[in-house]
Amino acid sequence: MNEPQQGFAIGVDLGTSNTVAVVRWPDGRTRPLLVDGAPIMPSGVYVDEHGRLHVGRDAARLAGLDPSRFEPNPKRRIDEPTVLLGDREIPTVDLLAAILAAVARAAVEAVGFLPTAVLTYPAAWGARRRDTLATAARRAGWPPVMLVPEPVAAARYFADVLRRPVPVGSALAVFDFGGGTLDIAVVRNDNGRFTVIGSGGVEDLGGLDIDAALVEHLGQVIAGFAPATWDALRNPMTTTQRRDRRLFWDDIRGAKEMLSRSTVAPITVPGADQAIHLTREELDRVVGPLIHRAVWETGSVIASAGLRGDQLAGLFLVGGSSRLPLAARQLHAQLGIAPTVLEQPELPVAEGALAEVAPPPAQVGFGGAEVTSATGYGASPTGFMAGSPAGSPAGSPAGSPAAPSTGAFGGAPAAPVSPGFGAPTSGGPAPTGRPAPAGFPMSAAQVIPPGQYGATAPPTEAISIPSGDPPRRSRRGLLVAGIATVVVLALVAAGGWFWFFRDGNTAVDFATLKAEKSFEMDDPSKIDATLSVTLNERAVIGWQVDKQFFVQAIDLDGMKAAWSKVTLDGNYSKWSLAAYQGGIVVTATGSDPGKMFLLDWKSGKKLWDAPFNSYDVLYGLGPVLAIHRYEGKKIETVTWAGKDSWSRPDHAKGSAIYSQTRNTDLRGPSNFAGAPAVRDMKARDDLVSVDGDDTIRLIKASDGSDIRSWNNIGEYGAKYLAHEDKLFVAGGSTKYKVSVYDLTTSGQPAQIYSFSNDKVQVVDMAPCADDRLCLIDGPSGGKENKVRAISVAEKKQVWEASAPGSTVLVPAGRQVFATDGDKPASVLLSYDGKQLLRNEDKTSYGVRVTGGSLMFFTGTLSASSAYDISLVGVTSSSGERIALGPLSSKAIGLSCSWNASVILCASEGKFQVWRFAAS
Repeated sequence: MNEPQQGFAIGVDLGTSNTVAVVRWPDGRTRPLLVDGAPIMPSGVYVDEHGRLHVGRDAARLAGLDPSRFEPNPKRRIDEPTVLLGDREIPTVDLLAAILAAVARAAVEAVGFLPTAVLTYPAAWGARRRDTLATAARRAGWPPVMLVPEPVAAARYFADVLRRPVPVGSALAVFDFGGGTLDIAVVRNDNGRFTVIGSGGVEDLGGLDIDAALVEHLGQVIAGFAPATWDALRNPMTTTQRRDRRLFWDDIRGAKEMLSRSTVAPITVPGADQAIHLTREELDRVVGPLIHRAVWETGSVIASAGLRGDQLAGLFLVGGSSRLPLAARQLHAQLGIAPTVLEQPELPVAEGALAEVAPPPAQVGFGGAEVTSATGYGASPTGFMAGSPAGSPAGSPAGSPAAPSTGAFGGAPAAPVSPGFGAPTSGGPAPTGRPAPAGFPMSAAQVIPPGQYGATAPPTEAISIPSGDPPRRSRRGLLVAGIATVVVLALVAAGGWFWFFRDGNTAVDFATLKAEKSFEMDDPSKIDATLSVTLNERAVIGWQVDKQFFVQAIDLDGMKAAWSKVTLDGNYSKWSLAAYQGGIVVTATGSDPGKMFLLDWKSGKKLWDAPFNSYDVLYGLGPVLAIHRYEGKKIETVTWAGKDSWSRPDHAKGSAIYSQTRNTDLRGPSNFAGAPAVRDMKARDDLVSVDGDDTIRLIKASDGSDIRSWNNIGEYGAKYLAHEDKLFVAGGSTKYKVSVYDLTTSGQPAQIYSFSNDKVQVVDMAPCADDRLCLIDGPSGGKENKVRAISVAEKKQVWEASAPGSTVLVPAGRQVFATDGDKPASVLLSYDGKQLLRNEDKTSYGVRVTGGSLMFFTGTLSASSAYDISLVGVTSSSGERIALGPLSSKAIGLSCSWNASVILCASEGKFQVWRFAAS
């Protein structure tokens, strides 16, 4: 087999004034990413009259037409929900997403796909700000990103790139003087891992404030010889005057930067024939008070960490404003330690962040590090990976636990493709897109750590407690392969076809929403986050208050509490919940180590607990709960009664573990991600291990022994999907071939489909009635995406239908529903490929209630904030609709879960149950 091309990674520092990114190649080389031909991209965003967002130098150029449509520093608006640009209110998260989308496009142009990404954030940022950043990345189409504090990244650069000693136990001070803020942190080396032990800074002190002081100083000079010109620059009234003002500020900023290299800099005055000059002496005099404030704050932060300047291993200056010579001189003079400052101080944070993504080991099996996400149909019903939230500590992936993108039939995570950023090039995995936001039930994606050969992510029962508001729906993980991936997955069984929805198309008799019962939680002002999961006639709700997490079960049949709330203690920033027929699993991450709890389904009693790593993966099986340990490289199991069972080591070259899905899993409600919410636990009695020695092993769930194995699979880079005793291998060395193993025999695989068009990208796929496979495919960008129905029996296309922008398929009886997470592009296609959905529902977010019915949410779906939300019921066979009514004026949309007759959502400190099906 060819050696895998792994180890690509990108570090991104989205700054107040500028954004920079650094790419690492598999051989360890790093270089700045050029965006529009330059390594530093202005962070400004411009909205045109059509509502399109432009970023970077293009945005700055367009701002000359209408400066009111330009936001030069979106990061400074992080706490504002929207920003008024011209005549449009733009969500702040969308401004940040536009910047990250531009970086993503440049990354695809540079290496052919979106690498594993690390985004940095100020150490003082709280959970909501961090979640906004992670949400922006998801909206931009990035794979799930890791979030790393900026000072930790800077410390990594200082120690790993500059090779400056920071002994274990000693600390480094990081002085990050950027465009919008001054961020100061003290970072300690804790046995090779950097930890922020003190942080502070000044929110209103940055390069912009330096520029403002210089503008006022030079304005007095201009007022002496051209008062009307200065008045126009200070209070612009026309578009031309606003443009002149922006040009004047830009020229002063350039002069300030020039004075770090020279002693005098010229400045042009728009509207005046006479130019002026700024000297370094003037610069020092004007900004001296501001620098003094910065130095005083630095000393205060160092002292609050219990240290003196002479006890530090170093003082590292980063950020564009740290170029000011006065800053380094004053820090040295007053703190007694010589600062380290680079010629290009904008780059160290982005490059240092790459150290948080370990380079590929010499041998990682043949899966390597990859990203999986499950934000649509096909998430593995038995795996459950608890991820860290967007606001997790350094090194923790953003987002909620990952559900696998299992393609059509579950089992293996289907690798995603990033819509809109170009096709993959030879030699690397395809781009990854549609990452799921934190808080979406089983939708947030998880980065599979380097060195682990694949993993199966969590079941759709898992729901995350996020730290902020994600986008309205998740972006579905698409297909990643080692080379330009074009895979069509077909499903066939020896001796007969899978009749997926024989009894799955029963339609709900929808009726106007009726409030049934409410279940109190705590004082709404104390609740950090809420979530629920519904499994048949039992719902489990959870909420977090400070350092406690509460779990309670509700009997939906009798509309009463099944058992009183259970309290779980722990200082964790991220809690996740999954409900299986065998028990309830709660995981807590965000502190090292994390923890997992197994609760009794009937009583809520805690049966078992154990340490839990955010990279560990859980599989709910019939006899046991299995945990694939990332650090231990093994499978451990516990019975549903809470007794330790068998364990099994991974293969030395790595193992990817997959669980099977069953036909019964594909019926009934889906969640917001489009993945099944109810699983047939009784049918889960084995696991599939695809090992680095080119062997597939079928493992018995009851004792961990081998049932049978298949050798010489020879499919490096392939994807593996297990369903109904079949293992489907898509891609690999023959990237347009789909083969199937019969897991009940030791026979060789059979080729079941090949795809002749090597230009199209397969975006998503799902079974769609009888023996058909439906898929979304199209050229890069998604605007020309189509849904195709493929007959597995006849090995040919039955029909195709236009579905521009769609990225997710949700089976709905004999129909298939195609949609998108960022902006709904909903299509409901009949058995013969006709559009059934009414126009009113094409801009809402749909979920499956049964195979015969869908439910659409209109309004804003948030994980922590309340909005007006209304429901519409749709019959999937005809598209007929009935307005069900509003949930509540203060419903938290992403806390909702449902079965075939009721829905419950958090609202004002309680969970309210509504009935939507006629009695």
